Amino acid sequence: MPCLNEAETVEICVRKALTCMRENGIDGEVVIADNGSTDGSQQLARDAGARVVHIDEKGYGNALIGGVRAARGKYVIMGDADDSYDFTSLVPFVEQLRDGAELVMGNRFRGGIAPGAMPPLHRYLGNPVLSFVGRLFFPSEIGDFHCGLRGFRRDSILRLGLQTGGMEFASEMVVKATLQGLDVREVPTTLSPDGRSRPPHLRSWRDGWRHLRFLLLYSPRWLFFIPGLVLMSLGLVAGATLSFGPVYIGKLAFDVDTLVGASAMVIIGFQAVLFALFTKVYAAEEGFLPEDRRIRRLVDVVTLEKGLLAGGALAVAGLAGLVASLAHWGGRGFGELIPAESLRLVVPSATAFVMSFQTIFASLFISILGIRRTRENPVDIAASAAEEAAEAVTRESVA
Repeated sequence: MPCLNEAETVEICVRKALTCMRENGIDGEVVIADNGSTDGSQQLARDAGARVVHIDEKGYGNALIGGVRAARGKYVIMGDADDSYDFTSLVPFVEQLRDGAELVMGNRFRGGIAPGAMPPLHRYLGNPVLSFVGRLFFPSEIGDFHCGLRGFRRDSILRLGLQTGGMEFASEMVVKATLQGLDVREVPTTLSPDGRSRPPHLRSWRDGWRHLRFLLLYSPRWLFFIPGLVLMSLGLVAGATLSFGPVYIGKLAFDVDTLVGASAMVIIGFQAVLFALFTKVYAAEEGFLPEDRRIRRLVDVVTLEKGLLAGGALAVAGLAGLVASLAHWGGRGFGELIPAESLRLVVPSATAFVMSFQTIFASLFISILGIRRTRENPVDIAASAAEEAAEAVTRESVA
């Protein structure tokens, strides 16, 4: 249980959890991950039978991951120390874990939310919307992404390398567990009004944005690739159409001004698609996201040399267009031009030039990202240690 000034409720939470374990023959402990309480919560928790560990780094996520590392059990069940979750009903979580689940999420919407337990903003907007976004962005079927009562195999969760220190820790756990293919299940749980007289630590809009921001950053496909692809496609269609002349829809006339806008759409969309690719490659190489086989195949197929050739072809096309525009200008005696005519040559040519350099730089950058660093695995480390030990024994024997 993460704890920050929970003197009013931490004792009852500890006693409930210990009673549940004792009555169901569960060999376990209650760990209080104290995040700097100044109201005596630590001693109250000890008196109730808990083990208190001090977590210096502030934040909900930091407190939880510190408590998980300090825990001694095979399984961990985490829950807030505000008496809003029912620690007397932990058996469904334990049963699922013993059945092979690696992460068991509580679902408050299926189990029941008591009147006054959750603000209407969270119940009808925040949690449903963020949970829907999580299911949309990631292959997850979890209905309550942010339930604070959940159980998991300690070793499985520690292998995920969770890093966020704030409230978005709840989303990170579900997202990474899903992406890594862990066995994630869900059980109904209840939520009651907490027993505190002070306001909760949660800040609706700030913490809601942090959850949404995390979901977006961990899904480059939805943040960059799909919007970029849509924008680039619309720009290409509009630009190709307007290159042959103005387009009239009723009384609306779309001409070279719209062509310039279409060019900008193509360039911005293309850059977003490239950035999605950069993000996926970098995240996979650094271990933030699991490696995407489709991205790996694309990187293997689209080599640096092919990227340079594609960029060169776009540059040649842009150069040809600029030569044509120069000839057009020469045909008018290098005098004043009619924008409606000249821009139809200059804008597509300039767009091709810009995209050629984008392609060349992107190919170089992806090649740099794809350089795999040598990492020692546990077998290599053990072998090195054995060799060093053998050398030490030999030196001692010689001496």
